[in-house]
Amino acid sequence: MRLIALLAFACLTGAPHAQDKLPLIKIVATGGTIANTPSGRLRAGDVAEAIPQLKKVARLEVEEVMRVGSSAITLEQWLTLARRINEIFAREPEVKGVVVTHGSNTVEETAYFLSLTVKSDKPVVLTAAQRQFTTLSSDSPKNFLQAVRVAAADEARGKGALVVTNDVINAARDVSKNISYRVETYSSRDIGALGFVDDDRVTFYRAPTKATGGFDIARLQKLPRVDIVYTYADADGALIEAAVAQAKAEGLVIAGFPTGSGTPAMDEAVKRVIAKGVPVVMTNRGGMGRVTETAARAGEKRPLIYGDNLTPQKARILLMLALTKTRDPPELQKIFETY
Repeated sequence: MRLIALLAFACLTGAPHAQDKLPLIKIVATGGTIANTPSGRLRAGDVAEAIPQLKKVARLEVEEVMRVGSSAITLEQWLTLARRINEIFAREPEVKGVVVTHGSNTVEETAYFLSLTVKSDKPVVLTAAQRQFTTLSSDSPKNFLQAVRVAAADEARGKGALVVTNDVINAARDVSKNISYRVETYSSRDIGALGFVDDDRVTFYRAPTKATGGFDIARLQKLPRVDIVYTYADADGALIEAAVAQAKAEGLVIAGFPTGSGTPAMDEAVKRVIAKGVPVVMTNRGGMGRVTETAARAGEKRPLIYGDNLTPQKARILLMLALTKTRDPPELQKIFETY
């Protein structure tokens, strides 16, 4: 079936011999606006066939792992996606890279999960769109093309999962969606982009230094539950207590004030759940800057794990995976410093 698909694509593009010399890129589709039209959702193969420039960049094999709006994606689907990409790299050595088409709302989270769980150093490039495929000034075709170009680039290897949209290459760990609908929504904020995709070249200016691929999910059936509790003025500890007692959370992430704390009432609730053996990670609700142990300077060592500059949603992902290895707070802190 795969050979038939390749031959069919070669016929559609009209240059089979030239195509044979191009890198092989696997398109793994999950749904999202990038494949949407006002009249319904296109198949990923239809999207690829509608972008003639692709035939100059790579040979494509397209498969749909799922069709889901990214707001509805589940942890089980993350596991399925990561396993499939690991399987592709293990069984198909000719594949140079994988492009994942995805909805925009959670693409940053899926990307970080894949960056932590894909075992190959070959590029995994995620892309999304803000405007439907056939609408005026759609960013879907160009984002699709640019993602394939990055996946086919030699320089993309060894940089973990990437998110490519609007001509910009961002690291999965750093990127976030910041604007509801405009195409310049993705940013790595104070860390900055890795590089850019111009019409004539793919250029990287730096490489990530944090580790990738450190978690084995091959036999993992489910992830531990971790909830995020948001800090705001005069918040009490009720949601913290309920997350543990009622929802049975095995870990918590606090989206704290930018200085790395909750309200006094939240801090007291945090101490109570930590005393029960529940790890708690402190992050920053503002989205920029590092969160570290500053209270120690005043002689008060808080029993928290610090999320560095991870957003709360990405700290949740790392804590879920870390809890499959250890519940020891010092070891968990080392994991947060490593990834």
